Amino acid sequence: MTSAVPSAVPPQLPPARVRTRVRVPLHFGDGFQVDAEMTTFHGLADGQEHLALGLGTPHATGTPLVRLHSECLTGDVFGSARCDCGPQLRESVERIAEQGGYLLYLRQEGRGIGLYNKLDAYALQQDGGLDTYAANAALGLPEDARDYTAAAQMLHTLQAPRIELLSNNPAKAAQLGALGVTVTRRVPTGVHASPSNLHYLRTKAQGTAVTLGHGIRLQPQGS
Repeated sequence: MTSAVPSAVPPQLPPARVRTRVRVPLHFGDGFQVDAEMTTFHGLADGQEHLALGLGTPHATGTPLVRLHSECLTGDVFGSARCDCGPQLRESVERIAEQGGYLLYLRQEGRGIGLYNKLDAYALQQDGGLDTYAANAALGLPEDARDYTAAAQMLHTLQAPRIELLSNNPAKAAQLGALGVTVTRRVPTGVHASPSNLHYLRTKAQGTAVTLGHGIRLQPQGS
């Protein structure tokens, strides 16, 4: 957990408005079910079709629990064991539904580099032994290309400028703070480790000189 990241709404943040709201029942493979209110938007800065899923009663406590979840087709849909995205999505939906808040499903495949580039990076990791950040660099791509301006727009439109952030990534809290969203605390997610994703998780935990390490704790290699 972290202390609050206070900020004022920056004047350059363009306004967004609600396009559609619709109730959708969610049913996960392990049997967990919950209703979500899905919201779409006009005027998002990057022009992408991001979604906000309202879960539970978002404003019951005055400080909704929010997860910024970057789309991961391989993990979210196909259950890839190369990452922890699918289990994090499942965990987040239940935890947010219990407390009340929003899951922002952001179309930022591969930390913003796109699906094809992500699979190219996978090939370099598999064949060349590179980690996830080095593979992006070898392709001439940024380690993390995600920008959370649209996420901040969505939260302001949902009247949620003050949140608890469900994330292990300090960069998300920092960006939101600079975009006028006050993060009262950062709530860590679980660590969903497996033999297939352990190297990936260690890389995320350590970070690089450019990309901040995530606040996750793993057993030392070989333990």
